[in-house]
Amino acid sequence: SYPEYIYEQSKKKKRVVIGGSHGKTSITAMILHVLQNLNINCDYMVGAQLEGFDTMVKLTHDAPIIILEGDEYLSSPIDRRPKFHLYKPHIAVLSGIAWDHINVFPTFDIYVEQFRIFKNMIKQTLIYYSEDEELNKLVQEKSSCKMIPYATLKHEINNGVTSVNNTKLLIFGDHNLQNLNAAKLVCNELGVSDEDFYSEIASFKGASNRLELVKKTAISALYKDFAHSPSKLNATSSAMKKQFKDRKLVACMELHTFSSLNEEFLKQYKGSMDEPDIAIIYFSPKAIAHKKLEKITKKQVYNSFGRKDLLVFIDTQKLENHLKSLNWKNQNLLMMSSGTFDGIEFGELII
Repeated sequence: SYPEYIYEQSKKKKRVVIGGSHGKTSITAMILHVLQNLNINCDYMVGAQLEGFDTMVKLTHDAPIIILEGDEYLSSPIDRRPKFHLYKPHIAVLSGIAWDHINVFPTFDIYVEQFRIFKNMIKQTLIYYSEDEELNKLVQEKSSCKMIPYATLKHEINNGVTSVNNTKLLIFGDHNLQNLNAAKLVCNELGVSDEDFYSEIASFKGASNRLELVKKTAISALYKDFAHSPSKLNATSSAMKKQFKDRKLVACMELHTFSSLNEEFLKQYKGSMDEPDIAIIYFSPKAIAHKKLEKITKKQVYNSFGRKDLLVFIDTQKLENHLKSLNWKNQNLLMMSSGTFDGIEFGELII
């Protein structure tokens, strides 16, 4: 499998692995942005195309460090080990544990066990999000590595711009400030000072599809995000509300993954779309049939989220027409999915 190949090619390097149920790509991208700007030679593998990088994977003979996004999903159809179990990190990050991939981890306990195994493989340092209940349980267990906790960085928001340590950022949201703190601590472990880190992170625009600005007008803005799990919906919606306090938020989420289209797992979404002023869920019956899953109904989806004014669509054209009919004065749109809403052109949704 390719994770095994990457390990074989990086045996003599210092391996940094970014794990967790959310934030992996963003944390990895932040680290790579800073290291590249400081001309620190490193190899890498990241789960999204990053600005300033030609490829999503780099493997060389001479780089002393490799930064790896550590996905917990299976390595291949015939190698059933989670990818991040193969990397044997010197330095690792765990951003949080929120049950996902129920098609291969059918219970929460089985899912958590994968992170326990990963934690016990770490050779030197674990950097972990201290406000995650499950992670706090894990770090209490006996371990030989050094533990460094992190939380949301102290920050200010002025005129829609977030600042940390007197540094204006291009990104925003508590989850991104947590990601940024994790990235800073990794860079510290690699010999980068706080001063150098903040100097370089100021120009970081974010990873592709992670709270990415699609369109901006004088009265509105449209962002898209990869969010699809319950915790991600909450975090991303909250970030938008906090950053744009004077604007209402319309949030639209597509149920697209195996987990999100499962009747039993849908119950996990209760309360996850309470933050937006208008909440919309879309799913495609064709996608359910293609994935060979049990059918779900609009009523099941409506009941799962527990919000009385929730709107549920199963037709892309009707969803598109509805969004275009809204008044976008002082109102933002957030489109959340690991899919494409069956090809909707986002840029045409707000005027």
